[in-house]
Amino acid sequence: MNNLSKAGMQQKLTNFLFLKKDELVPVETQSLVEELQRKELNKPVIFVGAGTCGLGAGAGKTLLRIKEYLSQHQIDAEVIEVGCIGLCSAEPLVDIQLPGFNRISYQNITENKVAEILDAAFACEVNQANALMQFPQGKTAWENVQSIREHSFFKPQQRLVLANCGIINPVSIEEYIAFDGYRSFLSVIQEYKPIEICDLIEKSGLRGRGGGGFPSGKKWKFAHFTEAEQKYLICNADEGDPGAFMDRAVIEGDPHRLLEGMAIAAYAIGASVAYVYIRAEYPLAIKRLKIAIEEATRYGILGDNIFNSGFGLHIKVKMGAGAFVCGEETALIHSIEGKRGMPRPRPPFPAVSGLFGKPTVINNVETLSNVRSILEHGCDWFASIGTATSKGTKVFALSGKVALTGLVEIPMGTSIRDVIFTIAGGILNQKKFKAVQIGGPSGGCITEQNLDIKIDYESLIAAGAMMGSGGLVVMDEETCMVDLAKYFMDFIQRESCGKCIPCREGTRRMLEILESITKKPIHADRYEPLERIKSVMQLERLGKVIKETSLCGLGQTAPNPVLSTLKWFRDEYEEHIFDRKCRAGVCTELRVFKINVDACTGCMVCAKKCPSNAIIGAKKTPHFIVEDKCIACGACVEACKFDAIEIF
Repeated sequence: MNNLSKAGMQQKLTNFLFLKKDELVPVETQSLVEELQRKELNKPVIFVGAGTCGLGAGAGKTLLRIKEYLSQHQIDAEVIEVGCIGLCSAEPLVDIQLPGFNRISYQNITENKVAEILDAAFACEVNQANALMQFPQGKTAWENVQSIREHSFFKPQQRLVLANCGIINPVSIEEYIAFDGYRSFLSVIQEYKPIEICDLIEKSGLRGRGGGGFPSGKKWKFAHFTEAEQKYLICNADEGDPGAFMDRAVIEGDPHRLLEGMAIAAYAIGASVAYVYIRAEYPLAIKRLKIAIEEATRYGILGDNIFNSGFGLHIKVKMGAGAFVCGEETALIHSIEGKRGMPRPRPPFPAVSGLFGKPTVINNVETLSNVRSILEHGCDWFASIGTATSKGTKVFALSGKVALTGLVEIPMGTSIRDVIFTIAGGILNQKKFKAVQIGGPSGGCITEQNLDIKIDYESLIAAGAMMGSGGLVVMDEETCMVDLAKYFMDFIQRESCGKCIPCREGTRRMLEILESITKKPIHADRYEPLERIKSVMQLERLGKVIKETSLCGLGQTAPNPVLSTLKWFRDEYEEHIFDRKCRAGVCTELRVFKINVDACTGCMVCAKKCPSNAIIGAKKTPHFIVEDKCIACGACVEACKFDAIEIF
């Protein structure tokens, strides 16, 4: 890195921030910027994907082994921990950039693979077995290694929010500035009036990415025009949806982009204090966010009277306890105030009376992380991306039964089919696609007949789903949709704040019904199928009541997973009720175990392992299972060495 002192680097980069787009950059500053952008290297640089997903895959051990290797071989190289680039299924990811060569990325580099990868790299060779892609930088390209622009996972994407994730050092404000960071914010406080920023955001068509999809510029204007001595901005980073990890990855990989968006938003509405409400289960994101706030304050980008503009902003980090209901904005406000996180009726809306009774704007991480791009490229440019009613891009967390899991950022209007079968590589192990749950517990299922639907707010709602925060859980033919509905209902019921009866009691009753039809009947009689089908009919009525009478948005969308699966997979519910069968074999209590007498040797191992003494038979003679005693635990299947036990 440049031999400048920390203070000298700070001064040059601060001067760089104030340059107009058409102004010439001084030679020394240009050299520093190119060095921070890794365009010019004087020694090798090794980048390790050290986001939560990477660390979970073993990147911590990989990082230690890399440092040991460099020490043992006395190689002077810089090692940088970066965030997640999005391809979580390829973790741990290690990128190597040698002077004069393109940066090259290697996948699945566990600690035992470090030596062979580095041996090849420092010999200017490619380990083809783990080579993933290279980044075109105008340097010497690696042969037989595809560009990131041609990789099937990245090619269809348009990365705005994720532009720097996995690329730059997330705890280096210098690198962020070198990639034009904070220049939009400084131009805002120098050249624009607050209301002009609100107008630009409204004209861009940016809508809230947290699930509601409310126009962000309009929300900002409500707060802007509400007179008050104190106003607040809150960033909602309390993502609690199962399968969602977008906010965490953005903060871990590019925290300064979020801070810049918050600073612009705060200026637009006239807020001098901002909060990032983030769940305590995100320790790495919290750590990097706090470092970013400290660095921005040191540069004078945060604090009082920022660069003599008359505008000041202080950002605080508030850790939540992981309550799902605190994703709802009024419950979140109560939590910051030190109260129990429970929703309240609206109006008044937070933009008029929010935190401590003052005008407050609440946006989520992705919404605020889009703001810099809008100011940088123009509102018309942003509005040109997407559909007529849904502008820009959307970040999704891909999980479930797909070949490639991780984070993707695609233009609004991309079809769900393209996301699953082009970007994510299709269904894992060549299984048949069944459905995708979009929008988390509050969302719904998209089936094969709706795969070509375009991703935007209105189209998803018309299909019985919703955008939500951006979780995409893909299911194959081995998924039981009744069990899936039960899983989400169990989650929602446990996370209900309990304030309103429809949500508290209604979700509990819905869960009880789902549990009853996925369990083996204890006292079977001829009326039981009728009672069970009545329960399903009650599910629909309960769902409608909960939707119409719950206090907050979370309660109003709580029945969606059940109503959606009932709509598209009613035959599976009927199988569970009438035939007492789960076609996927997931509902264990509905499984029937039988012993193939031709294969059974009478070894008695299964009988000894059975916890309910349901297996009878003499030694060296075929055994039998007493169905009334069988609890369908599957212990006999695991114990049998002759594959004599069949499941129906």
